[in-house]
Amino acid sequence: MSSICLIDTSIFLEILNVPNYNQHRASVLEDFQTYVQSGCQFLLPMATILETGNHIAQNGDGTMRRKTAIRFVEQVKAAFTGEAPWKPTAFPNTEEILLWIDQFPDLAGKNKAPLKLEGTSFGDLSIIQEFQKSCNLFKMSEVFIWSLDGDLKNYRKMP
Repeated sequence: MSSICLIDTSIFLEILNVPNYNQHRASVLEDFQTYVQSGCQFLLPMATILETGNHIAQNGDGTMRRKTAIRFVEQVKAAFTGEAPWKPTAFPNTEEILLWIDQFPDLAGKNKAPLKLEGTSFGDLSIIQEFQKSCNLFKMSEVFIWSLDGDLKNYRKMP
């Protein structure tokens, strides 16, 4: 059985070894090797790319941000050229965004979990939409969001 893995920002930050966002790097890299060995196919949502770039630009001094940004650029380019172990998803078009944007106020307004005083971000909403799209495209595969975020890692569909 093949698996489709959507990489969340929390995981991509660890893989890229972004300072202050890399506390779980060893376990993430260990999980990554396990997923690779099992034949998992990795998808890099556009929201993950955008959010990761934002975190890098807001993190540390200029030298550290630049070094981290270079690693980021190398990996994102490799995704687009087929040289990385993950492939980028298509940026949502206007029709797609208009189909699901009305959900955002409700998701932003209620807490993700009883002890988490934040709503679902627009980025997370788009990753959830990518998950649902992948479930429809890959009906015979396991599909999951790989995340350190408790609510996103609960998105998993078995065939």
